Amino acid sequence: MSATSGITVSDDLTTAFGDAVDTGNVRFLKISIRNESLVLDEAVPVAGLLSEDFGNLSGILEENVPAYILAKLDEPSSWLAISYVPDTAKVRDKMLYASTRNNLTKSLGSAHFKDNLFATSKEDVTADAYKRHLAHLNAPKPMSEREKEMAAVKAAEREAGGLHYEGSQARRNPLGSTAMGFKWEEKAEEALKDLASSEEGHLVVLSLDSQETVVLQNVVSGCAADTVGSSLPPSNPCYAFFSWPQSITSPPRRIIVFIYSCPSTSPVKSRMVYSTGFLSTHRGGKAILEDAAQHLVERKIETSDPKELNEEFFKFELGLTASQSTPGGSGSSTPIEANKTFARPKGPGRKR
Repeated sequence: MSATSGITVSDDLTTAFGDAVDTGNVRFLKISIRNESLVLDEAVPVAGLLSEDFGNLSGILEENVPAYILAKLDEPSSWLAISYVPDTAKVRDKMLYASTRNNLTKSLGSAHFKDNLFATSKEDVTADAYKRHLAHLNAPKPMSEREKEMAAVKAAEREAGGLHYEGSQARRNPLGSTAMGFKWEEKAEEALKDLASSEEGHLVVLSLDSQETVVLQNVVSGCAADTVGSSLPPSNPCYAFFSWPQSITSPPRRIIVFIYSCPSTSPVKSRMVYSTGFLSTHRGGKAILEDAAQHLVERKIETSDPKELNEEFFKFELGLTASQSTPGGSGSSTPIEANKTFARPKGPGRKR
C-alpha cells in the first residue's frame, strides 16, 4: 500500500461537494492541490447526459497539470472519481496526486463514489474512453488453465442435470414418471438382457454419446475375470456389467457386478459427466436385470486404471472366500462381504 500525503480537503470543497450532492445540478467538480490542501477550482453544471457532458472537460483540463475530477453519474447520488495525471506532468506532481487520491474520496465519503477512472491524457476522459472503461469492467475475467477446467466441469454438471433414464414401460412407476438418470438406447438394454440370460462369462461395455445417452460400446462373450481389464477403454471412462460364473465360493455361483472405469488420463469434462451418471446408470442396469429375474451384487467396482481388473482384484473387492455360501444363487442381492472377526482391544496394564 502506498503512503498517503497527509493533504486534507478544504472546508470550502467539503461544502461545495455536499451542495452538489443535495441539488444534483452539478456535473463536474475540478479539484487541485494548492498550499497543502485540496481545493475546488471549477464547477460545471449538468447540461445533458454524462456521455454528452464529457465534451466539456477538455476545456477545463490542462495538458501538463494534474487534477481531480468528480463527475456526477446519471444514476441518482452516484459519482465517478477521475484522477487526471498527464504523462508530461512533473514527477513531483505525479507522486503528490497519486498519494492524495484516497484522501480525497475518503474525506468526502467513499459511499458516494461508485467507480474510479485513471487518466494520463485528455483522450482518456471522453465519452468513448469511459464507454471502453465500462466494457472492460463488465468483460469476463481472464482465467488460468485450472480455472478453465473447473468452468468446464461446472458446465458439464449443468448439462448433465435433469436428464432422465427412459427404459421399458415395465420399469416406470404407476404415475408414469421415470427414475432420474440418463436415457438408454435399445441396443444397450438388449445387450444387458442377453447378459442376464447367459451362463458363461459375459461383459457388456457401455459409454455415453454426445447427447448423454447410454449406448452400447462393446460385448465380450466368454470373458474371464483376468481379461476384463484389457477389454475396457484404456484412456476414456465407461460403465460395464460383468457376469462372472466363479467357483471360489461354496457352492459356486454366478455373480453380476457393475464396473465404473475412469482412467486418470480421461478428459476433465468426460470424468465429470460419467461421475454424474454413475449411480443413475447403475440403477438403470439393475432395473433391467431385475426384469430378467437377475440381480447385481450390491458392491460396485470403481477403478482409475482398468489394467488392475483381474480375478485377484475382484476377489479382494468383493470379499470372496471359499467358505462363503449365499442362498438364492445369482438371484440374491445380498452384499458380498469378507468374513471378519471382532478383536476386543486390550485394556490398560495394571498399575503397580
